[in-house]
Amino acid sequence: MKSISLQLMQRKTIISVLIDLIAIGFIYYVPTISHLISLPLYLMEPMRLMLIIALVHSSKANAYLLALSLPIFSFVISGHPVFPKMLLITFELVFNVVLFYGLTKKIKYLFPSILLSIILSKVAYYIIKFGLIKLTILDSTLFSTPLYIQIVTALVFSSYVYIFYKKNKI
Repeated sequence: MKSISLQLMQRKTIISVLIDLIAIGFIYYVPTISHLISLPLYLMEPMRLMLIIALVHSSKANAYLLALSLPIFSFVISGHPVFPKMLLITFELVFNVVLFYGLTKKIKYLFPSILLSIILSKVAYYIIKFGLIKLTILDSTLFSTPLYIQIVTALVFSSYVYIFYKKNKI
């Protein structure tokens, strides 16, 4: 029994490490890939995509780790996003994870939990971003990514979670 439990823990650890490496590699290469294919992949929220994959295929701790580390990693290797926005994105992703796990306890269904967690974390992001712009801490437009793209990505990410767990409730 202990060996089966140990094998499951090792498998989960391996999956988490692979997801982390893929996420870091993907974030590292997004600018290059975007340039090569002439498609702005950053509009499709690559950090949130990696976070959603971690939420579905690895552990809660790993989801938090990626939410904290991906924006920092991107800032350190490329200087983008700028420091205040990096902090803001980190907050948004961590808040997304907090909301997701909190909402799944209350709602019990994954699709509304993930969709609401994405929407509410974006609302918090834009409220704080608005304040940072008004305080001239951040030199940016409020909506860098068109809202329709954000709606589509939120629905696609939520559908992915729903499809993966379509027969389960948390």
